[in-house]
Amino acid sequence: MSRGVLVTGGSRGIGAAIAAAFAREGDHVAVHASAPSDHALATLAALPGTGHQLVFADLQDPEQVRAMVDEAATALGRIDVLVNNAGVFFAHPVGETDYESWQQAWQATLGVNLIGAANVTWCALQHMPDEGRIVNVGSRGAFRGEPRSPAYGASKAALVAFGQSLAKDLGPRRIAVTTLAPGFVETDMAASELIGEKGVVRRAESPYNRVANVGEVAEAVLYLASPQAEWASGAVLDFNGASYLRM
Repeated sequence: MSRGVLVTGGSRGIGAAIAAAFAREGDHVAVHASAPSDHALATLAALPGTGHQLVFADLQDPEQVRAMVDEAATALGRIDVLVNNAGVFFAHPVGETDYESWQQAWQATLGVNLIGAANVTWCALQHMPDEGRIVNVGSRGAFRGEPRSPAYGASKAALVAFGQSLAKDLGPRRIAVTTLAPGFVETDMAASELIGEKGVVRRAESPYNRVANVGEVAEAVLYLASPQAEWASGAVLDFNGASYLRM
């Protein structure tokens, strides 16, 4: 039986790979993007199967979020799976950032990565049946620290706590909530970090001497959203090729 799946930040990179993975399983996917773009249209057009939808919202705007989720639910019939993938990253090291820029970085990062995800989740739950799935895409930065983007690290750590709180609350409905915490992933947006000496250093963080590809991340999300993953509710899956280890 096909499911209705909403993927935020689904127009490119990791999100596009996640959307494609669900579509290949026969699910109907609502691909969220912040605004119309060629990337978003191309992602939608490339999805196998039918019944997919492109939806738009600035996740910092609560009313846009509500309208976007309602539109997705109408198109899909219901939302069985929510993947909170959308995220932003701004460099703002405390010793190099003026106060105005510091505030802007925190407001924008938390507005999308945490509060936006929380609002999408609330709205999606109005359309989610029992035994649904919520997968939050976090980061190893939640645990290792992000000195050049402290707001990003803080937002991803808070996303873990948010997911665990929901796992407790939604367990009686058999809605499982999990967090995937990737390390560095090879995407178009990250390409500059993988060129030359920077790329050598980045790949050497893992004993496999590489970074993840988007397909690997998508397959991990697919598992966490599966019926078999119910007992993983509340868990965080580190997915970084042993580039960062924690107890």
